[in-house]
Amino acid sequence: MTGDQRLRPGYSVDSLKGVGVARSRLLAAHGIHTLGDLLFHLPLRWEDRRRWVLVEEIEESGSSVAVRGRIMGVFSRRARRRFLTILEGVFEDSSGRMPIIWFNSRGLETRLQQAKTVVLYGVARAAPKGGLQLVNPEVEAMDQGDRWVGALVPVYPILGTIGGPFLRRLICSAMPALDDLRDPLPEAVRRQLDLPDLRTALRDLHRPAPDIDDRAVAALASRRSPSHLRLAFDELLAFSLGLAQLRGRRRMAPGPCCGVDDVIRRRAVSMLPFQLTGAQRRVLGEIAADLEAGPPMARLVQGDVGSGKTVVAALAMLIALENNHQVVMMAPTELLAVQHQAGLERLFQGTPWTPELLSGSVGTARRREILAGLADATCPFVVGTHALIQDAVSLANLGMVVIDEQHRFGTVQRRALVGKGVSPHLLVMTATPIPRSLALTLYGDLDLSVIDEMPPGRQPIRTEIRDDGARERLNQFLRWEVEQGGRVFVVYPLIEASESIDARAVTEYAEEMRLALPGLRVEVLHGRMDPSDRDAVLQGFRSGEVQVILATTVIEVGIDVPEATVMVIESAERFGLSQLHQLRGRVGRGDRQSWCVVMVGAGASEAARRRLARFADTPDGFALAEADLEMRGPGELMGIRQWGPSHFRFADLLIHHDLAVRARATARDLNNDGELPVVAEALSRYHRTEVEFSAG
Repeated sequence: MTGDQRLRPGYSVDSLKGVGVARSRLLAAHGIHTLGDLLFHLPLRWEDRRRWVLVEEIEESGSSVAVRGRIMGVFSRRARRRFLTILEGVFEDSSGRMPIIWFNSRGLETRLQQAKTVVLYGVARAAPKGGLQLVNPEVEAMDQGDRWVGALVPVYPILGTIGGPFLRRLICSAMPALDDLRDPLPEAVRRQLDLPDLRTALRDLHRPAPDIDDRAVAALASRRSPSHLRLAFDELLAFSLGLAQLRGRRRMAPGPCCGVDDVIRRRAVSMLPFQLTGAQRRVLGEIAADLEAGPPMARLVQGDVGSGKTVVAALAMLIALENNHQVVMMAPTELLAVQHQAGLERLFQGTPWTPELLSGSVGTARRREILAGLADATCPFVVGTHALIQDAVSLANLGMVVIDEQHRFGTVQRRALVGKGVSPHLLVMTATPIPRSLALTLYGDLDLSVIDEMPPGRQPIRTEIRDDGARERLNQFLRWEVEQGGRVFVVYPLIEASESIDARAVTEYAEEMRLALPGLRVEVLHGRMDPSDRDAVLQGFRSGEVQVILATTVIEVGIDVPEATVMVIESAERFGLSQLHQLRGRVGRGDRQSWCVVMVGAGASEAARRRLARFADTPDGFALAEADLEMRGPGELMGIRQWGPSHFRFADLLIHHDLAVRARATARDLNNDGELPVVAEALSRYHRTEVEFSAG
């Protein structure tokens, strides 16, 4: 260092004592290049070493304790194992003595011999000769000015081989750089939200005050402390500002011209064998307005399972095709892509367009033909999987990208597909329910449409909770339901049985189901099957040759068989609410009464049973999402784990939901006041939040 010798956030980590070339490279591999990066490496938890216990009070093996006293009789020896050194000693306080042992602790012996009074923190374990001993405790010498005596001690995520006390000392030595840290959040915003300044937030996380009360300690542990809220808000605000900038840039770009005239309207009417619901008409009107407006559309369509999102998307694709643009639809699985291609082929009968299928199972010769057609625009319409984003796929005139179950795709995948055109229209769809407030926060760069009405004639699905004692009655019901013309799904959480997980597995129970349902054809369906075998099973199910399918969650989305009337979900407590609701949506698509039977394992907790009861009582997916937001129970909050950016470092949408909504509102206010670019640039110095994940 030169000049005034003050540490600054922008200084390299090798300006710290103990960081040489090797450690500098190791830190860089974890994204830590500067002191500022290091200071944003937050503790996972805090050990409360403020309260000491006496030796005579330690009774339980496995408990973490802090003791205060002196070390006696330290000696080291070599173990039989090569390169292993053992250091042993005796700890003494006013109530008694206990043995201590360390493994491979270089330099510790000298330090212990020099210390008069120490605080040890470690785990008490059973000693070989009886009683308890402390194993590998951390040592703080009270008479040597060690920093963590009687404190809440931060425990950090390990960075490669750098962790423990050394990482703690390293971060502590970087703390003076906080004095030069500029706060990116306008003071007016910070005061309005009652948040601490950035220096205080980081200082309190790395070095909590020793006199904070139990409530504050609990807030730290739950990531709801004012300091946590400040960092989470900054990150959510940076994300929201980035979305606002994306939205602004997109509105400045010219989109593919897509007019809607009477010819298109008549063709749309002729394609549909039914009337659209009011919600479908409303959403289609919003999409058509986007396509005619000029800038490229970027719209998210949310709709519960069976609400008719695909039909709306098909009519949007018709508009683009009629305006001589190529249309690409991407689905997350081959099973779903095949079904979309078949469904769209039926809808587009009588039109000039037939959707092609591009997936991993398409033969080499046919694949070559499709790629050539996409490259010269003689193939205007294709449905596919991730195969669409490969380098070999070139699109001559891409006008619209449709992505189904979009939360299953990563940022790079969506961006790669959209990037194959020049500002194409983007329509993304999902049946994963998520509260509107969070959808607006996470997808602030997208316009939001909700199909909140089911097609007429659909009967509500009756959901029942049963355990193994009802197995025989369930099998009788399944036989009766098939006799009435229905078909049955039975879904398992695993493909093969596992010794470590007590859950019914599809391959193990296939023969058992065949014995329990004599005279019925029972087949297995899972993602590891050959595509031709899988298609044969589904075709047999549709035709009625197969009456019962035993499946994994490969059928979670996209399977549309109106004759399917019963969904049995085994070990239902192991599924998230989002999966349960998606699976329930595979039945109830015809005009007959349908059933969802959730089978609960004997080991299910009371919390899991309450969650399943809420699922059974809440047929509407969006109401279920709101209910789950309130419950915050075990399992995932519906859809948010999949939807939210995985690269949030400080924000957790399960914990900071309200903060996310406030960040979105703040971003809107800053945009209106013209402060958006300045604040966004300041926040970007500390937050590496990418925002392109939804826009592509």
